Amino acid sequence: MQKTLLPIRAVARKLELPDKYFEALGSQSGKIKLEMLADPAFERRGKLIIITATTPTAAGEGKTVTSISLTQGLAHIGKKVIITSREPSLGPVFGMKGGAAGGGLSQIEPSAKINLHFHGDSHAIASAHNLLAALIDANLFHGNDLHLDPERITWPRTIDMNDRALRHINVSLDSKKEGAGRQTGFIIAAASEIMAIVALAKDRRDLRRRLDSILIGVTRDGKPVTARDLGATGGMMALLAEAILPNLVQTTDGTPAFVHAGPFGNIAHGTSSVISQEMGLRLADYVVNECGFASDLGAEKYFDIVMPQSGITPPSWSPRCGACASRAKVNSNAACPTSASTSKSCKHLECQPSPPLIGFPWTRTPN
Repeated sequence: MQKTLLPIRAVARKLELPDKYFEALGSQSGKIKLEMLADPAFERRGKLIIITATTPTAAGEGKTVTSISLTQGLAHIGKKVIITSREPSLGPVFGMKGGAAGGGLSQIEPSAKINLHFHGDSHAIASAHNLLAALIDANLFHGNDLHLDPERITWPRTIDMNDRALRHINVSLDSKKEGAGRQTGFIIAAASEIMAIVALAKDRRDLRRRLDSILIGVTRDGKPVTARDLGATGGMMALLAEAILPNLVQTTDGTPAFVHAGPFGNIAHGTSSVISQEMGLRLADYVVNECGFASDLGAEKYFDIVMPQSGITPPSWSPRCGACASRAKVNSNAACPTSASTSKSCKHLECQPSPPLIGFPWTRTPN
């Protein structure tokens, strides 16, 4: 395989995607229009394969590389396949973890663009989140007609960066109105409830319903106050108009890939958007989907949250574990493997959940 990227329209043709449902954004990426889901010519026909891993360690587990390489392998033997992957967060990209587009000859390309601003989806989500935060404080400043209790407002602000100094702050310090100096804070964009909402929404109507229902705090009488009560939903919908559309890119060998939404697995459900998975199941025979943050978070939440919400059921799933990571879990020196430490780590893998506990066929994939 060579790292020679195909024109994005050639990638779309592999999926037999009509031009009316595809909007190219440059030569290497594009977005898929939601109208495709209403076309009776594209019924759900594919099979979903879930990739997860053992609990992460410093050695890394390689879920993304495994997901991409499996997709490439299926394409190599003639299967119509697509991978659905999360969008990276700038926090980990500039932190210890680094990028999230795979490695070597098993990457999703253009990896540099995907790891950074990509199509601006995360920025749109952060803008929608912060619009709601701004409207909350504007309501307090202009009389608080919703009777919000400033001490029990639960909606924070967000930024797509690791910035520990902003986790706990005071706002409106120059105001003499209600809410002056109240405590709030910033969360990373991947932990935003709106990121999770975009990832779970089935269409624009469902997106609006979920945005309407966002709880921002309570009144002094303890009654819940939502984004709909604040009249914020329309503005957020406008900001998310393009962000809800899945992004089409490709692997290093030209296999189609959807990269869309990026909720964290420890805060939310840790997998790509329901819309991208649904589109994949209508366009390909196999959809490979990664569940982040290991089987005890990403995979568990897929079974408990994504499946009931979306109606998508994977016929199989694959937990994987790197040899170095497995040795680390049994207190062996991961950097200096021995036959004894490798044998001990293999015994550890035998303790992984058995298929009856989950109810789906599975395949271990040691690396």
